[in-house]
Amino acid sequence: MKWTCLRMRFSSTRFPKPPHFFSLAFFTANTINTTKFEFRPFESSWYHSTSLAYSTNETAVGVLHAKAVTSGTFQNLKESNYILNLVVKSQDLAYAQKLFDEISDRDVRAWTILISGYARLGASTMVLDLFREMRIEGVPPNQFTLSSVLNSSSSTSDLQTGKIIHGWILRNGINLDIVLENSILDIYAKCGPFYYAKNLFELMVERDTVSWNIMVGAYLHVGDMENSLSMFRSLPHKDVASWNTIMDGLTRNGRGRAALELLYEMVRNGPAFNKVTFSIALILISSLSLTELGRQIHGRVLRFGFEKDGFVRTSLLDMYCKGGKMEKASLLFRKRPMDWSRMQKSKITESTTEIISCSSIVAGYIRNGEYEDALKFFISMVCGQVKVDRFTITSVLSACANTGILELGRQIHAYVQKVGHTMDFHLISSSIDMYAKCGILDDAWTIFKQTGNPNVVVWTSMINGCASHGQGRKAMWLFEKMMHEGIKPNDVTFVGVLTACSHSGLLEEGYKYFRLMKEVYGIKPKVEHFTCMVDLYGRAGHLDKAEEFIQENSLSHLTGVWRSFLSSCRLHKNIGLGKWVSETLLRLEPLDAGPYILFSNMCTANDEWEEAANVRGLMQQRRINKVCGQSWIQLKNEVHTFVMGDRSHPQDTEIYSYLDELNGRLKEIGYSSDGKLVMQDVEEEQREMLLGYHSERLAMVFGIIRTTSEMPIRIMKNLRICTDCHNFIKYTSQILLREIIVRDIHRFHHFKHGLCSCGDYW
Repeated sequence: MKWTCLRMRFSSTRFPKPPHFFSLAFFTANTINTTKFEFRPFESSWYHSTSLAYSTNETAVGVLHAKAVTSGTFQNLKESNYILNLVVKSQDLAYAQKLFDEISDRDVRAWTILISGYARLGASTMVLDLFREMRIEGVPPNQFTLSSVLNSSSSTSDLQTGKIIHGWILRNGINLDIVLENSILDIYAKCGPFYYAKNLFELMVERDTVSWNIMVGAYLHVGDMENSLSMFRSLPHKDVASWNTIMDGLTRNGRGRAALELLYEMVRNGPAFNKVTFSIALILISSLSLTELGRQIHGRVLRFGFEKDGFVRTSLLDMYCKGGKMEKASLLFRKRPMDWSRMQKSKITESTTEIISCSSIVAGYIRNGEYEDALKFFISMVCGQVKVDRFTITSVLSACANTGILELGRQIHAYVQKVGHTMDFHLISSSIDMYAKCGILDDAWTIFKQTGNPNVVVWTSMINGCASHGQGRKAMWLFEKMMHEGIKPNDVTFVGVLTACSHSGLLEEGYKYFRLMKEVYGIKPKVEHFTCMVDLYGRAGHLDKAEEFIQENSLSHLTGVWRSFLSSCRLHKNIGLGKWVSETLLRLEPLDAGPYILFSNMCTANDEWEEAANVRGLMQQRRINKVCGQSWIQLKNEVHTFVMGDRSHPQDTEIYSYLDELNGRLKEIGYSSDGKLVMQDVEEEQREMLLGYHSERLAMVFGIIRTTSEMPIRIMKNLRICTDCHNFIKYTSQILLREIIVRDIHRFHHFKHGLCSCGDYW
């Protein structure tokens, strides 16, 4: 396999702050219908003849505005308000603000039109600023104005402003119609203590479906599932918003199965789905991993004609991505491709849903391990000058970290700084993780030291980085310093520090931190923590303690724990115990290749060829394939991947010639191959040949040929490096005076001057 990373070119364009990926969730939760203001057209002779010809198109509105100004009728409040209403509906609020400023004698209707326009677009700050200006000018608000302002306060959780407006309404004796009263109820339901909303609801003389929907949402907001369902069942009339509210709330509170039952009931007895229903249903299906059902809902979306709606389309993309159906997600995305070059030329800003769609595709590729496609898609976004949110950047940095693609990771880091993204803690953490996993721990340290008041996520990333590089003492020092500064560690932090202890043989320290986690911080150990402890005992050779730990903590059902134990049995060549552990593991995971390979390797290392052959035969009988070992190296912007005995590389002749020559030179200074690592019963010469062409050696030699002696060679491997290759690379670093860095599935190995950073303890 071979693929090329394209160089990213960046312009100096600074993109405005994009919305968060999960903003869709907040959209679907809205239970209040935005108040719509419909104003009856003012009939003037020139308008009446042209009203059918013009729409809310910006050019047409501009013509209407110009005619009104030239004819002198613009200062007629009915006419100016009508034109203002058209401009607001076109969502060009900059033009609306300018037109509003031209109206000399603004009445409550003019203020309400502009305020409601900003409210519909979620510009809460502008809504409140305009409301204050309106009061300063002495224009009394009406019910529509107050409802818009209250809805804006609700959307920003500004309870204090809501209370002030409510108090003003009571003091001035404003007549409370049902719309205004629902707006007051909504702000208390979303922002205030629950009993405020409950008392207000009980005092309401008139209630409509919106009132009931608000209270269903209020019960959901405080996590009272039973009362929310009870209130939903007792609704006098259930409209589509009622069903949307209860299903969305149940999904958010982890009651997906209950929400699914209601979805089926809605299909049988409820109203027709609207766009929000489809969006909620797809989010629900995604959370339950019911991709086949999601495909059926997709068919309904097509029948209803909602496939062009941005939010529905984004929910479909997310559902297919999370279900691992990237081909369907990509096809769906390509059906409405964005003309990025056109957007750049005409300065059109991408919509929220398009940005979310791009983020979903990138995240989907990464979630399904398709890192190459994720990186290529991200590069195409940048080249097309599409706004990239921090969520997408964090995901792509994760892809670079997992694949070890350092140069692209560096370019993305530079891109973040160039476009002016705020380095929040998650982005800082991802950058630290990327540099650490790409073998540049010094750069990870630089970012960490430049972070002011790092939070637990940033501390944890740095601790994990030190752990993966075998710097156990450094990871412990960081952990102690973090606690000294009053930062409370979480469960992931403890995984990092326990891993550091395990890889450095710090047995007593690891046991101390495990007890600290449980007894001081009250964190219940998870599979990862138990696995770290079994690994800690096993690596140190205390197989009896590892077995005792498993029994004491009732871990016999956890495959990760047994897999770690089996690895330790192989490391310490305890074939009897290893056979028992492998049999236990195979009962739990009969189709996983790992236990078969580990036990087979143990048998071959002890010349138990018949037992090894039985294990291999069982694999063939059950059609279980071994994961192919691969190593890759990035030079400039190209990634070169090798497998054992690979002859597909264009420079294979030169690579094998140099490798054979290097092998001879190493033997002269004491290197000899370990034939026991070969899993076949063959002659010694053939064993040496099989060992000599492992993928990491081919990648290393290619790096030596293509780089100068001053450059470190960085190699990534998808499996654990074998002891013979580990020994071979140590000798190579000594004879060539080269720094060679290998990242295997467990940790980093830094080879220099004939030594490895792991101290041969891995």
